[in-house]
Amino acid sequence: MGKDLAFALHLADSADALTMPRFRAPDLHVDTKPDLTPVSDADRTVERALRELVARGRPGEGVYGEEEGDDGTETRWIVDPIDGTRNFLRGIPVWATLVALERDGRVVCGVASAPALGRRWWASAGEGAWCDGERIRVSAVAALADATVSCTYARDLAAVETRVWHARGLGDFWQHVLVAEGAVDAAIDAELKLWDYTALALIVEEAGGRTTALDGAAPRPGEQVVSSNGSVHDELLAAIL
Repeated sequence: MGKDLAFALHLADSADALTMPRFRAPDLHVDTKPDLTPVSDADRTVERALRELVARGRPGEGVYGEEEGDDGTETRWIVDPIDGTRNFLRGIPVWATLVALERDGRVVCGVASAPALGRRWWASAGEGAWCDGERIRVSAVAALADATVSCTYARDLAAVETRVWHARGLGDFWQHVLVAEGAVDAAIDAELKLWDYTALALIVEEAGGRTTALDGAAPRPGEQVVSSNGSVHDELLAAIL
């Protein structure tokens, strides 16, 4: 295991130690951000803690996080302290801390840690994707008609449900790691920010899959993100455009 991935896993350990005691805590404090999305004291505490760990352990590197923005460094840790905050707030265990390292414009490692589910996924560029120590691969399903597809938006679900074998709305990080595991063949997400998809895209791609915007180009902040096993990707994009 390389030093970058080891540090990413260390950050995930630290995040898990902070999020789990606040999950379903009766005194959890929640605010509404200017964009009308919720933020909890756990979100803010985790990001602040990870920033401090990076400052101490990785001199010269910075953090681009959901809650405190971008440090402006060339090498940066892209952090979503709690992906699935609404689930976290309602006591639903489907949420995760997402951590990725970007160096020279290239994502070199990523981690998605879901402690309430007792699961963690990670990947390093060129070294494959893993879940809890076992190598994972996307499915071998070749046709959209045989595929299981998850959609965040109801409109996308309506567009594909008559064209696929199974369609459901799973949402957030969960649908993409299921693509990486081969349990789901494709996922159509909402308009995402950089911290929402960076770690997940690497995990899916290192598992043998593909992650793009709706036009088939690389994912871009503020646009919908599609992940798949690769084989059904183009057919799926054509179905929803």
